[in-house]
Amino acid sequence: MRACVIHPELAHTDNRRLPKHSLAEAVSLAHALDLDVCFDDVVKLRKVDVGKLFGKGKLEEIGTRIKAEEVELMVIDGPVTPVQQRNLEKQLDIKVLDRTGLILEIFADRARTREGVLQVDLAALNYQKSRLVRSWTHLERQRGGLSFVGGAGETQIESDRRAIDDAIVRLKRQLEKVVKTRTLHRDARKKVPYPIVALVGYTNAGKSTIFNHITGADVMAEDMLFATLDPTMRSVKLPTGREIILSDTVGFISDLPTQLVAAFRATLEEVLDADLILHVRDIAHPDTLEQSEDVMNILDDLGVTKESKPFVEVWNKIDMLSGEALTNVQTVADRSPEIVATSATKGTGIDTLLRTIDAALQEPKTTEKIKLAFSEGRRRAWLYEHNLVENEHQIDIGYELQVKWTAKQAAQFEKYQS
Repeated sequence: MRACVIHPELAHTDNRRLPKHSLAEAVSLAHALDLDVCFDDVVKLRKVDVGKLFGKGKLEEIGTRIKAEEVELMVIDGPVTPVQQRNLEKQLDIKVLDRTGLILEIFADRARTREGVLQVDLAALNYQKSRLVRSWTHLERQRGGLSFVGGAGETQIESDRRAIDDAIVRLKRQLEKVVKTRTLHRDARKKVPYPIVALVGYTNAGKSTIFNHITGADVMAEDMLFATLDPTMRSVKLPTGREIILSDTVGFISDLPTQLVAAFRATLEEVLDADLILHVRDIAHPDTLEQSEDVMNILDDLGVTKESKPFVEVWNKIDMLSGEALTNVQTVADRSPEIVATSATKGTGIDTLLRTIDAALQEPKTTEKIKLAFSEGRRRAWLYEHNLVENEHQIDIGYELQVKWTAKQAAQFEKYQS
């Protein structure tokens, strides 16, 4: 489908990102949906027109170009009210999609697991319900999307509301069953003594490429926004022999639709269960700091903070840097044990990352002296089997041993009977 992408830039607003960078991200979102972007532009607005978003002159200018380029869909990188959307579609005689609708379309197109599909459908219904000036029909789903881009049907608002409410109730029931199954799987994993390491980060930061490099898996990893939507987990053995479970998660994005944050909470619970968070950043991106803030804000909303869990920052895509920029990144990474510079596509820094993961998962150890009777030979052997004994000497009742262990190992020893 031929499309244009417009980023409205309202005067006197304090945006963290440059308009051109926001526009570039919106174009990437459009490409992720396989749209043929004929033209894109930043449109500066002195004020927002309540009925049509754009002023009369600017709208005529956009309309002329749309006709000349034979555009079928206009993507507006920002919120569009139902009234504005209806009026724009009437005047321009094309489909109009706002940022939230576009992201929902991408998620619908990419979801593969049963839970992922249900979550996307639920998010889409909540989005539709919040609008209700018009309704969408699920027709022409050749791409597997939600058909916001395809043909839409008009129905009476009240029947729409009833239909949407009924569908939401059905989806929530189905989701409850799926979530119960995920909970059982998660509980089963907790019984396995392997720490969980979760990859998080802005979309297209390189999480899946790192995941594939470490695990040898074949998760979809392309230079594309939202290439991965469904969580994937694999067992990995670190160089020291320690085994971990590595989890790849959905990428975050600025202004993520609130409907999706709520709908994907169950998917993101993999992050809540993680023992270590790997925050992957596209360090070569001009908005890398802003992207990092967006990720940390969403994690904070989920209750995941640097105070509650250990974090390692993975500064990825250093192969896209050169000269002073590359030197600065490598210098900072070399000086900080919690930052690793990598190029996932080249494999640079992956060995360092694995060592850093291992070190970050090391539990603090304490040194203690314990006494064992001669009759506690099996408990003494257990300590030696786990390489916990630093030295020992014989005493009247048996042995006095100096051990160095973690709190978990100490608890295991207390439960171990001769």
